[in-house]
Amino acid sequence: MRTFTTTEELEAAVGQDLGATDWLEIDQGRVDLFADATDDHQRIHVDQERAADGPFGGTIAHGYLTLSLIPMLSSQIFAVDTPGARLNYGLNKVRFPMPVRVGARIRARATLVSLTDVPAGKQLTVAYTIEVEGEAKPACVAETVVLLLA
Repeated sequence: MRTFTTTEELEAAVGQDLGATDWLEIDQGRVDLFADATDDHQRIHVDQERAADGPFGGTIAHGYLTLSLIPMLSSQIFAVDTPGARLNYGLNKVRFPMPVRVGARIRARATLVSLTDVPAGKQLTVAYTIEVEGEAKPACVAETVVLLLA
């Protein structure tokens, strides 16, 4: 894992692929907990019997579950330990090209896209691709935006 302690180090890494995480299996328990937390109990996610007859042959993870794993997964790739607070500011260009079937393994790959000056400090944009083991298409592509306060 790589740790950035200055904005100069971040600036120098813009455009770099920072690597990938370990594989993480998405099990039904995690999907069910996410369904409970978000009150999204759509059968494609939680009803294993009915989902078996659906287009994916079983239950799939919520797209937003996959997206919500980015902070946890990214901690395996890099850390930003610059002075000042770091705040989630938003997301850019989020897409879910392929569902994650329950039982599949995923991993994240990160690339630093930009570091720009903003009135409050710096704005860091990181591109993530959530890969599904054995699949050509990713499960999720997204850019996170983090505000690094001065």
